[in-house]
Amino acid sequence: MTRVDEILAGMTLREKVGQLNQRLYGWESVRRTPRGWELTDAFLSELERWSGMGALYGLFRADAWSGMHWANGIHPEDRAEVAALVQSAVTAGSRQGTGVLISEEAPHGHQALGAPLLPVNLAVGATWNPALLEEASAAVAASLRAQGVHLALVSTLDVLRDARWGRSEECFAESPELAVAMTRAVVRGMQGADRSRLHDSSGVGVVLKHFAAQGDGMGGRNGQTASLGMRELRETHLRAARAGVREGAVSVMAAYTDIDGVPCVADRELLTGILRGEWGFDGVVMADGKSVDRIIRQLGTPRAAAAAAVTAGVDLSLWDESYAHLEEAAHASETVAVAVTRACRRVLALKEHFGLLAPPSAPAERGEVYAAAVDTVRASSAEIAAQSVVLLKNADALPARSDARRWVVIGPNAEEPTALLGDYVSPIGPEGVPSVAAEIRRAGEARGVRVITLPPAALTAGLLSSAARDEVAGADHVFAVLGGTSHRGDGDTFADNGAAVSAADADAGEGVDRASLELPHAQDESVRALRAATTAPLTAIVIAGRPYVLTGLADQADAVLFCAYPGPSGGRAIADIVTGVRQPVGRLAASLPAATGVTPLHDDDRHAADGIYHDASEPLFARIGAGCGYARVSSSDVAHTADAAGVVFTVRLAHVPTSSAWRGDASELVRVLVERRGSVVVPRRSELVSFERVTLSPGETTHLRIAVASDRLFVPPAERAPFATVTTSVDVVVGDTIHRIELQPRTPS
Repeated sequence: MTRVDEILAGMTLREKVGQLNQRLYGWESVRRTPRGWELTDAFLSELERWSGMGALYGLFRADAWSGMHWANGIHPEDRAEVAALVQSAVTAGSRQGTGVLISEEAPHGHQALGAPLLPVNLAVGATWNPALLEEASAAVAASLRAQGVHLALVSTLDVLRDARWGRSEECFAESPELAVAMTRAVVRGMQGADRSRLHDSSGVGVVLKHFAAQGDGMGGRNGQTASLGMRELRETHLRAARAGVREGAVSVMAAYTDIDGVPCVADRELLTGILRGEWGFDGVVMADGKSVDRIIRQLGTPRAAAAAAVTAGVDLSLWDESYAHLEEAAHASETVAVAVTRACRRVLALKEHFGLLAPPSAPAERGEVYAAAVDTVRASSAEIAAQSVVLLKNADALPARSDARRWVVIGPNAEEPTALLGDYVSPIGPEGVPSVAAEIRRAGEARGVRVITLPPAALTAGLLSSAARDEVAGADHVFAVLGGTSHRGDGDTFADNGAAVSAADADAGEGVDRASLELPHAQDESVRALRAATTAPLTAIVIAGRPYVLTGLADQADAVLFCAYPGPSGGRAIADIVTGVRQPVGRLAASLPAATGVTPLHDDDRHAADGIYHDASEPLFARIGAGCGYARVSSSDVAHTADAAGVVFTVRLAHVPTSSAWRGDASELVRVLVERRGSVVVPRRSELVSFERVTLSPGETTHLRIAVASDRLFVPPAERAPFATVTTSVDVVVGDTIHRIELQPRTPS
């Protein structure tokens, strides 16, 4: 008999149900007193009720919703002590001596006081560099484990299919292929190969969220119906989840979304048929916050909601009251009772990975591990930020001239550090976050340039004050720092799951969906006012949590940088790029529409939208993969060889000198796109199946080799239509150069 079997055999029904409840807000479980940290009555009551505890969410969370800040929250140096206090109480309160899983938000770094942040996923996607994300994820995991955390809730599964959705920033890309690569990187980084880092206390388990199709809610509305057929669901929204499961992810989170009318938390086909039956997932399914309670309206009672969720395959609840009714539901139904036992077994098996089924030992001193991990997270964050900035247009404006005497920095995000960070962010610590203006000022003054930063009031709603107009007119270069923010303040109001109900500053983030993708606060008009005031180079720096419509802005600016919330090092990354310390290597991970009304629109749609809209003949302003650097990579001699396994594409790449001030490396993204024909299914026009980042030093040439499996290149045999000709058009794309190859599958000899 295994240890899990032994514990399970000795548990009462109530104790089993207690293992499935994650009802408490963790930050309400402890309080600071003159004598130190103490457990609250709410925590002790929950522990006594169930004679144990399954999981505890957000013990260290700090933000405007939780109300935790630097005056009352848990500082980094106290977190291991607080986790040990909680763990000791739970094991003592459990008849079996079973510990508690501590779960924390880590969508782009740990959401806790003083914990270093990463850029948001949309920025990570723009790096097209999974290896960099894996390194960062490993460091985040090490820092979490050193504090006593077991599970990290990480957004990886959402694919950006409608930019009106406020949570677009949490998506790696609009392409499932890029989401797959990044999801694998997160799981490998946090858990190690074959979950190895869970057992050596250097990693944490990943809770992949959100399963599934949350990035395709109708109208870009958060948590609403995804009107999808099974083909679209599998091709677009399940691929990253399947990749994460294959890498060994120990948990997935069931989304708020309903797919074709069935809420994910009650979707047995999704959670049991596909996830467990087809894919062999052996981990724990966690519900999203309050999502089980949300189906009470259609089912009538909390007991019915809990029964529907647990029998569908939800093992662990989050904050809801419904799972507290599972005991009575199990007494009334043998089916529910069996499901409760099955779910409890899964939770206990997950605890076994972390040694939570054995008597706790004295916690090891982990301060040095934490400090080293934090340093690595900060370094990784800075590198991701630098590689995420996308240069969309450059009419010889960047790098900024070294002989300039006077720069002006202006715009609503110029001096606003919180605009760099995104959603799911703790209060900024005493060390602060440098703004874009501060970093451009530092870089400029180091070159002997006088840098003038104008206040936000100098440019509002397209109106430039007379004093500001004079400053702009006398500048050698103008930097307009624009875009939006996902910042939540203390005066904002929130739903019961932390989503914004009203947010004074935010135009993105959870709960902030938008009908318009135009830049907020009439910023297009502001850029026109700047253009009218100066003939000097005008660089627009767009800080963003979603794709914006930048058509008008690009007509006025000489250079346009798109910066998905680049994190605390974002100001430095932007300054280094505009001054030529580094070149921009980021490439768009999501298309930018030419107008809001063409949304949703993607490169891999089955039908082209060109020429459809009479008022937007070019519906896309910039496609996925768009962007340029300060040097070019040329491509030639594209060839391919095929065998039964697939096709290997080769392309000769060369560094191309440019006439700009940049004399360094050239970096480019190479993509393989396909259109597969031979089925009655309408093919996707431009489906990403592989990609590589390449960097060449001056004068360097190389032959790049990309292997693509047959099942990614051709219509599967089972789907081929009788008498159809099976062919595939392949585009090997290097920068803005497209090499077209026509393929047919090899026939067996």
